[in-house]
Amino acid sequence: MAAEGGGKEMNEIKTQFTTREGVYKLLTHSEYSRPNRVPFNSQGSNPVKVSFVNVNDQSGNGDRICFNVGRELYFYIYKGVRKAADLSKPIDKRIYKGTQPTCHDFNHLTATAESVSLLVGFSAGQVQLIDPIKKETSKLFNEERLIDKSRVTCVKWVPGSESLFLVAHSSGNMYLYNVEHTCGTTAPHYQVLKQGENYAVHTCKSKSTRNPLLKWTVGEGALNEFAFSPDGKFLACVSQDGFLRVFNFDSVELHGTMKSYFGGLLCVCWSPDGKYIVAGGEDDLVTVWSFLDCRVIARGHGHKSWVSVVAFDHYTTSVEESDPMELSGSDEDFQDQIHFDRDRANSTQSRLSKRNSTDSRPVSVTYRFGSVGQDTQLCLWDLTEDILFPHLPLSRTRTHTNVMNATNPSSGGSGGGGGGGSSSIVISNNPGTNGNNSGGSTPGNSLPTPLPRSNSLPHSAAAAAANSKSVAMDGAIASGVSKFATLSLHDRKERHHEKDHKRNHSMGHISSKSSDKLNLLAKTKTDPAKTLGTTLCPRMEDVPLLEPLICKKIAHERLTVLIFLEDCIVTACQEGFICTWARPGKVGCCSALFALMRSSGSYSSIWYRSDRLGAEQCGISWEMPQPFREGKSKRIARDLSINRDRPLRALE
Repeated sequence: MAAEGGGKEMNEIKTQFTTREGVYKLLTHSEYSRPNRVPFNSQGSNPVKVSFVNVNDQSGNGDRICFNVGRELYFYIYKGVRKAADLSKPIDKRIYKGTQPTCHDFNHLTATAESVSLLVGFSAGQVQLIDPIKKETSKLFNEERLIDKSRVTCVKWVPGSESLFLVAHSSGNMYLYNVEHTCGTTAPHYQVLKQGENYAVHTCKSKSTRNPLLKWTVGEGALNEFAFSPDGKFLACVSQDGFLRVFNFDSVELHGTMKSYFGGLLCVCWSPDGKYIVAGGEDDLVTVWSFLDCRVIARGHGHKSWVSVVAFDHYTTSVEESDPMELSGSDEDFQDQIHFDRDRANSTQSRLSKRNSTDSRPVSVTYRFGSVGQDTQLCLWDLTEDILFPHLPLSRTRTHTNVMNATNPSSGGSGGGGGGGSSSIVISNNPGTNGNNSGGSTPGNSLPTPLPRSNSLPHSAAAAAANSKSVAMDGAIASGVSKFATLSLHDRKERHHEKDHKRNHSMGHISSKSSDKLNLLAKTKTDPAKTLGTTLCPRMEDVPLLEPLICKKIAHERLTVLIFLEDCIVTACQEGFICTWARPGKVGCCSALFALMRSSGSYSSIWYRSDRLGAEQCGISWEMPQPFREGKSKRIARDLSINRDRPLRALE
């Protein structure tokens, strides 16, 4: 096992790492890949992606995993930290000719043990709807490539909808589809619905309703990824022009914008309560952006190359409050409430909103998020209140632990709902203001010396009473779309995938494609001097610089996946290996036994049972080399409570 320590070789692949929660361990027996386990030659291929869904199987093992490797798409039962992966029995496997899968997404609302709806985007621009359980292909969208000929970069179901989904392309366009409608036999004609700062939204003109329902043209260059807010009302998009743009999805209004330090932005994610957005890209940084204040509040530097994925850990986000009687549950209850699906995310947000509206109680929220990059490194970061609230007015600033005594924060134009308190806190929008400076009041244009550097980002419970969001997505869009007609747009020239991610981006090159949110009423190009140093893109010295909690090399090839599950972290690299990292305390005796058997002998089957308290019993059928069997088998059997005579449930 690779050691964690500092004197070891920097290029050594780590198999465990330690945080304040404990030790995370790589489970080699839970690795998923192509059945032959041969590393995939990834040169020129699309990134490996992973999607999860739970089908509520009565057996208690309802998790399913889908991943693409080159031209192949696999669908397996995901056995997690307690069971070994059986790669010889995929539920479904597909090999495509002439195109490659680039991304995919499950519809969690309609998933059952008998059927799941999986959207798959392709390098040639098509989108396929399949059911890997029934092994059926329902529909193929953009089949003739009349809608868009460029690579699909991101596809997601609209939250709360069983039929609407959104597709982004490397052309910089996004399209809203309905699975019930056809795409037509001719190229669509469009009419402007809404136009704004470097974006436009069009509706499709047709006698009968057809796909796409809406066409979004966003920024310059490829639209690399988008993400819906936890309540489904807002949409965050990151583009090759280096801009993060956040839209109200129902009203198609631009809410806010952020510019990368340089280069394109490649990935984006929302905090569990929708108050913060993290983006990463070709500047090798992770950037934290406040949804309420519409400004950059911190940058994190730990990667040595492009950041390919960012994700929040919903299960490690922690809440501390001085008066536990006011809480609806313990911190563990809170963590159990936070899940990937929309309903549980809304419940988390309402809990945070309720807590933020309370008065005279110190509250502390710490967000955990992670990032992986082309440098093969995994970084974990914490957001804590010393970063989120570095410039509260001195008269209202308390200690590090009770800085959240605030009632009703208001920042710039971001309204805060009444918090039940008598006074409100005014938070400056200038990233250079710091309430911890000595002196009665800090000028809005002064910079703190030194700026805070932290490996942990706090979260203000006071900052978002106004962020209460409800779900009425399907009907609003469907009713609005039917009213509009058409405008034809010239097709954008498709850029080759390799050019989209070319490393040598100069500041001049990026600036020639950027739009200044503060000055633009129409599409224009600005130089970096007009962007750098504004709220759109603060200088490095104007915002806190985060340091990662951990930064570990965990793969040989660039990392393309980071997903936080309740009992593990899932990562994947471009070689096609999907790795499971058990959270502290989640590795049972079965996992240890299996690892021992893999290295010491051969086995035919393993069995296990876990009672309500988590205690395990195991049964095995296994042959080992004679010296090992005579010397150690009895002691191992006793230590692990193994019962050879009464097998329980099959592990593999």
